[in-house]
Amino acid sequence: MSAYLIRRILYAIPILIGVNLLTFVLFFVVNSPDDIARSQLGDRRVTEEAIQTWKKSHGYHKPVVLNDNEEGFGKITQTIFFEKSIRLFLFDFGQSDSGRDIGHDISQRMWPSLAIALPTLLLGVLLNITFALLIAFFRATYIDFWGVIICVILLSVSTLFYIIGGQFLFSKLLHLVPISGYDTGIDAFKFLILPVIIGIIGGIGTGTRWYRTIFLEEIEKDYVRTARAKGLREGRVLFRHVLRNALIPILTGIVVLLPLLFMGSLITESFFGIPGLGSYTIEGIQRQDFAIVRAMVFLGSVLYIVGLLLTDISYALVDPRVSLR
Repeated sequence: MSAYLIRRILYAIPILIGVNLLTFVLFFVVNSPDDIARSQLGDRRVTEEAIQTWKKSHGYHKPVVLNDNEEGFGKITQTIFFEKSIRLFLFDFGQSDSGRDIGHDISQRMWPSLAIALPTLLLGVLLNITFALLIAFFRATYIDFWGVIICVILLSVSTLFYIIGGQFLFSKLLHLVPISGYDTGIDAFKFLILPVIIGIIGGIGTGTRWYRTIFLEEIEKDYVRTARAKGLREGRVLFRHVLRNALIPILTGIVVLLPLLFMGSLITESFFGIPGLGSYTIEGIQRQDFAIVRAMVFLGSVLYIVGLLLTDISYALVDPRVSLR
C-alpha cells in the first residue's frame, strides 16, 4: 500500500507542474504585468509612474522567468514565475493583487463551503441511493416509469431555477429563512438550510438515475440469480448483495466530488451571499485578481488529485479483489 501511495504521489507531481505552467502561461502571456496593474488601478489612462509603483509594491516589477541582474539561484528565485507559481507547491499562496493574504482568506472561507457541501453531499447520496433502490425494486412497474420521468424533469431544470424559486417561496413569501447572508455559530443554520435543501433537490434527478442504472446492471448478474434461487427475499438481495457490489462505481462518483467540499459551489454561494471559496473565486474573477484565481486553480488541482487517490484506496477497502501494488 505504501509503495503504491508513493508511486501515485510521484505521478501527481508532473501533473501539478503542468497545470501550474499552463496557468502561468495563460495569465502572463495573455495579460502582461502592466495589464494587471491597469486592471487593478481601474483607469486605462493611469500614468506610467503609478503602474510602476503598483508593480513594485505587488512583486510584478521583476523579470517573468529569468533575472539576468542576479547571480546564482537568484536568477530563478528573483522572478515573477518563482514568487507567484513555484511557491504554490509549498502552499504559500502569497498576497492577492488587492493586498490580502490569500492563505488566511482560504482558511477562513473553507468552513462556510464545508458547512454547505458536506450535508448536501451526505444527505444527497443517501436519498439518491434510497430512491434508486426503491425504483430498482419496483422495476418495470408504474413506480419505475414515473420515477424515471420525475428524474428526467428534475435534471432538466437549471440550478438557477431552484435557487431563485426557493428564495422567492421560502424567503420572500413565507419568510421562513433569510434570502441571503451568513452568520457564525448556531445562527448559521438559518442561512445554510435553504442552500443545502436546494443542493439536494438539484442533484436528485441526476444521482437517482445514475444509481438506478448501476443497480439494474447488478441485478442482471449471476450472483443475484443464485441468491434468489436460494430463497432470499428481494429486499435482502438488494441491500445485502446488490448494494454492496455496487459500491465501487458509487464510491467513484462520491470521492471525485470531494474537491467540491473545499472549493464550494460557485453559483450557490454567490446567490446566497455565503462567504465561501466559491464566492471567493467569483470575486477574484470579477475584480480581475489573478493571484486569487491562480491560487484557486492550483488548490482545485491538488484536491482533485487527492480525490482520485482516495478513490483507488477506497476500491481496495470495499473489494478484496482489488490490490494496490
